[in-house]
Amino acid sequence: MTNTLAVDCGGGGIKGTVLDEAGTMRAQPVRVPTPYPLPTSLFVQTLVDLAAALPRADRATVGLPGMIRHGVVVTTPHYVTRTGPRSRVLPELVVQWEGFDAQTALTTAFGMPTRVLNDAEIHGAGVIAGQGLELVLTLGTGLGCAIFDGGRLAPHLELSQAPVRWGLSYDTYIGEPERARLGAALWSRRVARVVEGLRPVFLWDRLYIGGGNSRHITPTVLSRLGDDVVIVPNTAALVGGARTWLLTID
Repeated sequence: MTNTLAVDCGGGGIKGTVLDEAGTMRAQPVRVPTPYPLPTSLFVQTLVDLAAALPRADRATVGLPGMIRHGVVVTTPHYVTRTGPRSRVLPELVVQWEGFDAQTALTTAFGMPTRVLNDAEIHGAGVIAGQGLELVLTLGTGLGCAIFDGGRLAPHLELSQAPVRWGLSYDTYIGEPERARLGAALWSRRVARVVEGLRPVFLWDRLYIGGGNSRHITPTVLSRLGDDVVIVPNTAALVGGARTWLLTID
């Protein structure tokens, strides 16, 4: 039996567990606060320490926020900042993170095969049916996005940085600071506007909405989203770690 170390790296915390081939957790998830400032060497050590607190695994899957191509960080929004999301960007960290081959570094550090993907892509791997065009949106610190066509992972789009309204990006329009400022009802209405605005862009067969803030969408808005929209648990961000290895990735 092949066990997978699954690590979900967020702006506020990094959590991990070990899964069997069916995606069943073999240990309770372990969570540590994301340390800041976060040079790449500290990032790798943090994940190695987290893995040491979990059962042995044969391979690893790591989800990171931002644009990840073939395991290499093109850009990441949080880990280049001084104290975390929306704090001051440190130029020296931008230099370290942009172009950082996280997949090679973690494969070496863990001593086992490792896949590094955008965190929403791993989340999606845990919930998709593998039929038709399936879009995954994750609501948390910002907005995560992943696209699957017939179970095949499509190239990543950093939708979070696109303008949506009043000059705001999707990240700032429906991210955690706005949810906290507006309250659940008004924020949920924004989520509904985002869904309706994206529907003609993607023409999905199924939309999955996950992430830690999906639970704050009000029942009134949930009833208006449509039968093609499914709310999924945040645990998919870890469970997808095993199913990710079954995906065809361009």
